[in-house]
This record gives sequence, structure tokens and C-alpha cells, in this order.
Amino acid sequence: MSNLIHEIHEGILDGNQKLVVEKVEQAINAGLTAEEILNDAMIEAMAEAGNLFEQGEFFVPELLVAARAMQGGMELLKPLLTRDNVKAKGIVLAGTVKGDLHDIGKNLVCMMLEGSGFEIIDLGSDVDPQTFVSTIQEKQVDIVAMSALLTTTMVNMKTTIDALSSAGLRGKVKVMVGGAPVSQDFATKIGADGYAADANQAVRLAQSLLE
Repeated sequence: MSNLIHEIHEGILDGNQKLVVEKVEQAINAGLTAEEILNDAMIEAMAEAGNLFEQGEFFVPELLVAARAMQGGMELLKPLLTRDNVKAKGIVLAGTVKGDLHDIGKNLVCMMLEGSGFEIIDLGSDVDPQTFVSTIQEKQVDIVAMSALLTTTMVNMKTTIDALSSAGLRGKVKVMVGGAPVSQDFATKIGADGYAADANQAVRLAQSLLE
């Protein structure tokens, strides 16, 4: 592993965005490809951050700062990855469902997925079913990821899945759901393809849904 790759990796785990941006710039100038930097430094570091989270050594704040540091570096890599035609693992359309303004969990999931090589289309919070539908009609989407933090808005996950079915899109995308009040039972009941309890599980679930 080159020294720069190692420094980017460690910078992400330390949540040091300034250092990560600096080292990614140096790595690009030193002739490392965007794909090498993404795979060997960023994806590896985010996988390690996810493992530390599962082992109870990292908590949500540490995971967030690691993801933010990674995103700083990603901003520099995105145009290069597009130029080099590096394909994302898949395209995830994410949003917090209608009536729900909570987005910290959803943002963390988006950052972790991006750090794992997925392309993210983030619709934000309070997203109505029709917006999910029209975005899928306009763009190529592999997975729809929905979040809810309130028991009162959970029902809008089912409303959204029903809207996808009515529009003839349900068979074209996988649907994953998450959020504090959501459970595997609920996910099964509303016809989702999967449920993740946290951001790290969301990454594994997205990967398994596309295998």
C-alpha cells in the first residue's frame, strides 16, 4: 500500500477531512488513479469504520466524521471517476418519507453507501411517493432506500411502494427500509426487499440486493 493511500485511509478513520483532501490531491498529482484511491483507501477505510462501529469501538459521531472526511476526498475524485468511466456498484435513490423531516440517519447511510462505491441520488426529507416515482422514471435506479423516524410516517413507506407498483416500476428496483421504529417484520409486511438497523447493515444489504 503506497504511503499516500495509507495516509488517506488513516485520515478517514481519524475523521480529518482537511488531511484527506490534501492527501487525495497529492495522490492524484502523483499519478494514482481515481479508482485506486477509491478502492484501496476510501472503500477500505469505510469498511473498517463500519467494523469498528459493529465492535462498539466507534459510535454514530465517529462514523459521521469518518464519512464526512471521506466525502471531502470524494468531491475531488467524482469528476475523475466519471472521466475514467468507473462504474458505481449501483445507483441508490434515497429519501426520508413524506411527513418526516429527520435526515441524520439517512445522511449517514448515504455517506456510508457512497464510501462503499455506490452512486447516490439523495432526495432529502419529506419526500412524497410521486417524487420517488418520477425520479425512477427519469434516471436509472437500482435500489430505493427509504427512511422514517416517526411511527406516524412509517405508513408512507407502504404508500411509496404502492405508488411504485401502480407506476409499473416495482419490478425494476429493489426497496430497502430503515429508521428507529422500522423492523424486519414491518419491512416484510409492506413488501420491501430488505431492512437495515444501521448504516453499516445498510451497506451490506445494498450489496446483497444487487448480487
